[in-house]
Amino acid sequence: QVQVVESGGGLVQPGGSLRLSCAASGNIFSIYRMNWFRQAPGKQRELVADINRSGSANYADSVKGRFTISADNAMNWVYLQMSSLKPEDTAVYYCRADTTNGMRNWGQGTQVTVSS
Repeated sequence: QVQVVESGGGLVQPGGSLRLSCAASGNIFSIYRMNWFRQAPGKQRELVADINRSGSANYADSVKGRFTISADNAMNWVYLQMSSLKPEDTAVYYCRADTTNGMRNWGQGTQVTVSS
């Protein structure tokens, strides 16, 4: 079993920056990929970025060049550095840990609001 807990959300002005953190615990050695998703009101949850144990990362087109995902070697901490934030980045951000036994372990989410 793997548990994940997000932190770092909040209110930020357009153009500002914010760093989200995701702490994984439990059987972290079974994690092969960590993901950040987001869900805005009235919209479907979408993948923002993911990273695997080799450090290879992927990003949604809407955040390329503005967001950076990183993780420590053990993958028990994953971060999402968000810069040049826009109002359309407002959403609940979720961390998800994917494990080798096929489980998808979601956190409870953290709210990010971009507004002046």
